[in-house]
Amino acid sequence: MNVDDQKPVLIDLDGETGPSPADAPVVTDLSAAPTGQAMQTMATLAARPGSALARWFWRLLGAVVVFIISVSVWDFVTGLVARSQMLGWVAMALLGLFAVVCLAIFTRELAALARLSRVERLHDEAARVAGENDLAGARKLVDRLVDFYRGRDDTRWGRERLSDATQDTFDADTTLALAEDALLVPLDQMALREVEAAARQVATVTALVPLAFADILVALGANLRMIRRIAEVYGGRSGTLGAWRLTRAVLTHLVATGAVAVGDDLIGSVGGGHLISKLSRRFGEGLVNGALTARVGIAAMEVCRPLPFVAASKPSVTSVIRRALTGLFDRDAS
Repeated sequence: MNVDDQKPVLIDLDGETGPSPADAPVVTDLSAAPTGQAMQTMATLAARPGSALARWFWRLLGAVVVFIISVSVWDFVTGLVARSQMLGWVAMALLGLFAVVCLAIFTRELAALARLSRVERLHDEAARVAGENDLAGARKLVDRLVDFYRGRDDTRWGRERLSDATQDTFDADTTLALAEDALLVPLDQMALREVEAAARQVATVTALVPLAFADILVALGANLRMIRRIAEVYGGRSGTLGAWRLTRAVLTHLVATGAVAVGDDLIGSVGGGHLISKLSRRFGEGLVNGALTARVGIAAMEVCRPLPFVAASKPSVTSVIRRALTGLFDRDAS
């Protein structure tokens, strides 16, 4: 073979140039669409039911730790008494004060759980009287609701308004709607602000903090705090144990119904797939995690509310996330 035959062949296009590779459209990776992984992982972990064996393990471990600490403290105090009676009495006084504080915390937690149970009973009773159109039962329920909020200055105007208005109603739905408008609609606005703040925090951290598991920890903390504050807004005063119980109840319901999955409705609620495709993956994850947090918050409002949504409209994820994330992301990106 001649050496000249191995030279590259040049084709003259008579001055015409073809399309440049730089002008080729960007290939969209559909598999890289935001999934809200942080919120889905958080919800799955929080809603996962524990086994009986695991519960007994932690109970026994706690009992062993408390026993060891108690024996160690007792030996320490008796040693102080043998060494100096004055130091022993000081240690006994401090331990007594500590025990009193622990008893007060335990009593407050029990009271918080009892108040949450009272909210659940009001909610169930409201559903019953509305379904049966029980006017007498609705009026009694309104009286119980007024008594429940007695002592709160932010509900005084509503309680005074309900004192006479319910006597002029002729059906259960109207009676419950009056109570809802007078007492719960102002509280709904306060609860929505908590939902928006939590959604904003989760979206921001997910979008700007690239650390592994940081978004999951922030999502868990923000949702726990949000649910606890929503319960306090509606008068639940959940406490630590009550907040965890509410969180598990809300997330278990959402996981069971598939509400923490990212579907077309959720993508639409944060601006549509067109906007998501133009943002980076981290910003897309932030938007979706914020929308999922808003969905959790709305579910928490339904759980913590003494009355179901009767005349007032239940907040939508679209409206909540729009208010929460306004200004966080550049509108020019859309």
